[in-house]
Order: sequence, then structure tokens, then C-alpha cells
Amino acid sequence: MAPRPVDAHIFWRDPALPFLEARQVADGRDVCYGLHSHRTFSIGAVTHGRSNYRNGRHRHDVAAGTVVLMNPEEAHACNPLRNVPWGYRMLYVDVSWLTEMQQAADFTPYAAVVSTDPHLYRSLNRLFDVLFDAEIEVLAKECAAAAFFGELENRLERIEERWALAAPRLDRAAAFITEHCTRRLRLSEIADVSGLSPSYLVRAFRSRYGMTPHAYQLNRRIQFGQSELRRGRSVVDVALSAGFADQAHFQRVFKQHVAATPRQYARLRSAHPTADARR
Repeated sequence: MAPRPVDAHIFWRDPALPFLEARQVADGRDVCYGLHSHRTFSIGAVTHGRSNYRNGRHRHDVAAGTVVLMNPEEAHACNPLRNVPWGYRMLYVDVSWLTEMQQAADFTPYAAVVSTDPHLYRSLNRLFDVLFDAEIEVLAKECAAAAFFGELENRLERIEERWALAAPRLDRAAAFITEHCTRRLRLSEIADVSGLSPSYLVRAFRSRYGMTPHAYQLNRRIQFGQSELRRGRSVVDVALSAGFADQAHFQRVFKQHVAATPRQYARLRSAHPTADARR
């Protein structure tokens, strides 16, 4: 098997496995995130050093050997400690694929936001090694991912009631923001859709999603931008399509959410021989 990648910051994607995306950061001292969320289920391994990890109300100092987990839509951030080097590997997994692999009707969130289980850490890194290895066939990579998440099902507890108790009115507000994320929205519009007063909406929305409606909209705009960059559109076109006033504003917000510039994200180095490998 090929050795682990050593580049300072790389992304891995394969068009044959669109439900998986991975990244590796060898030195994260300059990689800083604002509070953000993903539509995907996200799981990562701290490979060396230490950093600060925030997930909702939870705050942890995480070190090498730690696995971090983020359920879909959980607001989180992971940032370096002062002058302390650290590195990590992250995997983003499409929820519908994960649910299908686990033969479930709906995704049920995991209770843990961190794990120091050494077996889980080793298993996750083995999966990363397989994904980043250009010599391994697609079917073998998909089988390795399915096996890992099948094992994860047996090692971590779930929160059975969290999604079932989600307020329908807040869900309507979130869906409205998602659908119209690229245009200017007014709080009164979102409140009308949800049937909640503006002040209550902001408080309840932050409790449910970990961020205000405005922050949620910015997060959705960046997710839209990521999707468009993967399609090969130019940064300036994506910036305007995503609803930003100019490219500079888009780049600032994108880096806060993704810890990479739009061009870095677009010029991924793929482990798949047919994918875009431009630098």
C-alpha cells in the first residue's frame, strides 16, 4: 500500500464515489475555521499535535489519536492552539449513502463528538490510506468505506430522539433559507414562513442549529460554492452566483468555513487517475 500523503493540504475526491470526500492537513497551525456546519456526516482523525475542538456546547482540547465526529448540521469549529502544530484527516460522507449502508430508514445522530478509542482511530486511518492510494480500485475503496461504517455502527451510541423532536417550524425556516440562500433575505420573510416571531425565531434557530439564520445562510452559500467549484466554474462566477457582492468577500467567507481558498479547493490533488489533478 502506498504511504500516507505528506502534502501540506490536499483534498481527495473521486467521481465514481461522489458520496465521499476527504482532506488532509499536515500542518494546521494556519488553518482556522469559523463556526460552520455540513450537510454530510463528518468524521476525522487528529494525526499529530493538539487543537481546540468546539461542537455545539461541547469544547475539547483534542490530541493525536483522537477521532472527532460531527453529525449533519451540527455547528462546529476546530482550530489550532497557540503556536502548537497539529495535523488531521477528515472524511465527509453523504447521509443518504450512509443510511443505505446501515439499512436504516433515516439517519440517527451519534451521541459522541470525540472518541479516544484506539481501535476506531486505527480503523479510520486505514480507510484514509485506502482512499488516498491511487493504485487501489474503486470497488475496494467502496467496500472499505462500507466495512468501516458498519463497524462504527457497533462501536458508538446513537441519540435516538434528537431528530424526532426537531421543531417543524424551524425545519421550515431552514428549508426556506436553503432554497433561497443565494439571494438577499429578510428576517421577516423567514419568520413568516416559520410562523414564529422574529425574536423567538433567532433564539430557537440558534438552539436548534448552533447558529443564527444569517450564519446558516452564509454556510449554505459556501456549500453551494463548493458544489459549483467542483463542477469546474470559475471562482468569480461562483462568487456572484452564490450571492456575494464580489470575489474578495466570497474568498474571505469561504476560507473561514473551509480553511482553504476557493482556488485551493478547486485545484484538488485527486488520488483517482482520471480526476482533475491540476495544482
